[in-house]
Amino acid sequence: MFFAANLKFLRKRKKRSQEDIAQTLELKRSSWSGYENGTATPSFLMLIKIAKYFKISTDTLLTVNLTQLRESQLSDIDRGFDIDITGSRLRVLATTVNQDNEENIELVPVKAKAGYTAGYADPDFIKMLNAFQLPFLSKNKKYRAFEIEGDSMPPVSHGSWVTAEFLQNWNFIKNGHPYIVLTKDDGVVFKVAYNKIQEKGTLLLCSTNPLFEPYEVKIQEVREVWKFVNYINSELPEQNRERNPDTTNSISHLQNEINAIKNQLKQQNLQ
Repeated sequence: MFFAANLKFLRKRKKRSQEDIAQTLELKRSSWSGYENGTATPSFLMLIKIAKYFKISTDTLLTVNLTQLRESQLSDIDRGFDIDITGSRLRVLATTVNQDNEENIELVPVKAKAGYTAGYADPDFIKMLNAFQLPFLSKNKKYRAFEIEGDSMPPVSHGSWVTAEFLQNWNFIKNGHPYIVLTKDDGVVFKVAYNKIQEKGTLLLCSTNPLFEPYEVKIQEVREVWKFVNYINSELPEQNRERNPDTTNSISHLQNEINAIKNQLKQQNLQ
């Protein structure tokens, strides 16, 4: 628990005296002094009031050592943007279900990516996305499919659909594994991730194409993380088609499904 030390730290950061804070919160100065010294404990309602005053969650106020944060993280708090340096915060996901009350796999095409960055938590936006089912995936997990743009992640090529599993706790991100990451500034990206949350409060995102430079994103800029499960590509390298005719038949079947999805998306865009 870092409550007492955090109160003192935040007060000094605001350049306020104990008397100033006490008057603002309608407290006796001795009560505030007791909170800072750890000799007194505020009521639950007062704890919430203090957290609102500093524009910070009660969880962060109690469990995060604010004196150890970088200046960029503290600046976010000053601006009213609480942080998640642990990667373990409970995240509420907007989702849809089918007529049997089973989780859908919503499709996020390239054209919807800009809207998804703003509407990922909006149930009305998520309901507008096309959805389907893959019976071989677990019914106890949440999946979403994203259309891939560009050539930064071969062998997953432009136009492929990546199906990924929603990751609640970002501490479970495994180094060197591919993920769909939704960030505040870059939107939806498909990258190989390296977990730097504990050391630096960041994720290192890399491409499998060496022409693309790795880069870091602050964990507080991340909105969602989806763990790669599989991908569907409507094209197969010519050499593989010649070697395995049976595979070609399977791919043709998948191509028909992808084309049907694409046609459905085009029809909706024309409406």
